[in-house]
Amino acid sequence: MGDNEQKALQLMAEAEKKLTQQKGFLGSLFGGSNKVEDAIECYQRAGNMFKMSKNWAKAGECFCEAANLHSRAGSRHDAGVAYVDASNCYKKIDVESAVSCLLKAIDIYTDMGRFTMAAKHHQSIAEMYESDPGTLAKAVQHYEQAADYFKGEESVSSANKCMLKVAQYAAQLEDYEKAINIYEQVAASSLESSLLKYSAKEYFFRAALCHLSVDLLNAQHAIEKYAQQYPAFQDSREFKLIKVLCEHLEEQNIEGFTEAVKDYDSISRLDQWYTTILLRIKKAADEDPDLR
Repeated sequence: MGDNEQKALQLMAEAEKKLTQQKGFLGSLFGGSNKVEDAIECYQRAGNMFKMSKNWAKAGECFCEAANLHSRAGSRHDAGVAYVDASNCYKKIDVESAVSCLLKAIDIYTDMGRFTMAAKHHQSIAEMYESDPGTLAKAVQHYEQAADYFKGEESVSSANKCMLKVAQYAAQLEDYEKAINIYEQVAASSLESSLLKYSAKEYFFRAALCHLSVDLLNAQHAIEKYAQQYPAFQDSREFKLIKVLCEHLEEQNIEGFTEAVKDYDSISRLDQWYTTILLRIKKAADEDPDLR
């Protein structure tokens, strides 16, 4: 055990001692609240010492103790900060403990009307969950909650950023209807801004691929609708690819479908999300030629 850990354990013992003294009759007569403040300081210093030793479990425990004491003393904002500190430590070793601390911080911030802070922490929870395919559905819930709070605070671009994550994972989880609605909404919102207009092309492309995962005819109608909403979309490589893919699917030409995707990918690299969706479409057409 290193020096820092030894010092940290001493500080924890000191904090506990101060709290025991504070509980006594004399303690409550002579500066009981000061003892609590001293104990909080000891726990925070111990937490930092454990952090230096990379003992994340103990560091998280110390910041949690400090947060609980802040809550008891009525210092809600300080309690929220300490829960976030605890979460940052737990995040290195145990996602669920990290999430639990952030949820406590979120309760405090929503109660105080600090919705932007709450939204950011929901976003952090979603980021922790999105790294594991088994917890993607939880990531979606927290991105949605974050977007909801951001919208309420008029942070439209932050809300859209979260909703695009929801759409991305909804499509991965095969909830195409949800993904399509979000992509279409965010595209329409982007078209209202001269700065963001160009990004609408990507969202329409993603929505069209989701349509194609469900129904060929719907996808054909959708891209015509998108071209009316955003005429520049019609000249894009994305629009042309979707159109060609629809034709190949109509002709049940799987080889042509594969070649068209390869040609597009050789110029504009398709990321993991696109490849997954396109492979699903190809597989469905392979298994069921009457997809139309």
